[in-house]
Amino acid sequence: MAVLTNAPRGTQDLLPAQSGRWQYVENALLRTAELFGFHEIRTPVFEHTELFQRSVGDTTDVVQKEMYTFEDKGRRSITLRPEGTAGVVRAALQNGLLGGALPLRCCYVIPCFRYEKPQAGRLREFHQFGVEVFGPSSFDADAELISLCYEICGALELKGLKLHLNSIGCKECRQRYYEALRAFLRERESGLCDTCKSRMAKNPMRVLDCKSPECQQAVKGAPVMLDYLCEDCAAHFEGLKRRLSLLHIDYVIDPRIVRGLDYYTRTVFEFVSETIGAQGTVIGGGRYDGLVQELGGAPTPALGFAMGLERLLMQMEASGAEFPEANRCDLYIASTGEAAQQKALELCTALRQEGFIAECDCMGRSVKAQMKYAGKLGARYSAVLGDNELQSGGCTVKNMDDGSEHTLSLDGFTDSIYRLLLEGVYNGIIDAEPAIK
Repeated sequence: MAVLTNAPRGTQDLLPAQSGRWQYVENALLRTAELFGFHEIRTPVFEHTELFQRSVGDTTDVVQKEMYTFEDKGRRSITLRPEGTAGVVRAALQNGLLGGALPLRCCYVIPCFRYEKPQAGRLREFHQFGVEVFGPSSFDADAELISLCYEICGALELKGLKLHLNSIGCKECRQRYYEALRAFLRERESGLCDTCKSRMAKNPMRVLDCKSPECQQAVKGAPVMLDYLCEDCAAHFEGLKRRLSLLHIDYVIDPRIVRGLDYYTRTVFEFVSETIGAQGTVIGGGRYDGLVQELGGAPTPALGFAMGLERLLMQMEASGAEFPEANRCDLYIASTGEAAQQKALELCTALRQEGFIAECDCMGRSVKAQMKYAGKLGARYSAVLGDNELQSGGCTVKNMDDGSEHTLSLDGFTDSIYRLLLEGVYNGIIDAEPAIK
């Protein structure tokens, strides 16, 4: 039987050398969201297909072309989630969360799945950080959500992002816009792709979001939704702009932003990069005031945003953001002989229980090979245990950075190592605090 050696196309492995960056970013995102009152929610990787058809919209590329859908053994249609919002709304309804104190604020870090052409910043399995807010209808909530995006950009040293802002109105004012847009598109129907021709009747705004060069050319000069906003939607948008000015958040009005999912209403926004190529949208979000009701709940205003972590990391690297170094092994204990190996394991266990990163040999290697391995680990300190050390009750601990040595008793060994590490921190020898808490 042949060995499978390659991951499926459009997926990638997150290797141990890379995981520290991801953990740093994920922790920073969750911590920053917590400052705004958000708490993490975790939903299933797959849901009933109907959930995404009803929420994302059956005229979108996501539903028509990109979803991973299959039939399970119970002959139910199941889909790997292509985005996070629908599952959170479903969970909020199923668990009665919207009957409690509002606003309800949720955040998440999740894998998502879309079948599309893999390219830089766009994979078939990708990861999202997202937030959802249920309850507030005011533009103050929109401004606060965008403010959270700015705080995240600051926390992660993101540079070169511009906020693009638009309003796509509500169901009522959008109908007037649809009539004008359909009239415009009918005159240019021959220049549209087959998919967009079918979209014109049900959701002509989807045509504006098409990535086909022919369709992009055909919609030049199309009517702008901002010119068709009803009085309430126009007031909401003006209020949001005032709040952003109050918060000193710069933006550009971009009437072409409609987002790729049907559930959006009123405010839509994107944080766009000019440095990571074609897939330049790093953060995208807006309002979806009708989605809760569409999925069977009471009318509930809601809004949120999501960001792809792969693109986020690309933008951080392009911005020159600094990532913390991975935690180093605090102490590697080499040993020779059965008794010494047992003692090394005993000491490592005690050190780990106190919060240290400690390792000892489990490969049966020579002391020379063990010390070479300690060097590859980047261990801060190393020690060698043998019969002599066991008999004397002490051993020499070497600082692997400067070569200095310290003789320590095996009694109280953990406390002695702790003092050595703290001394290194205070003297600037060690660049980060030990893992001990």
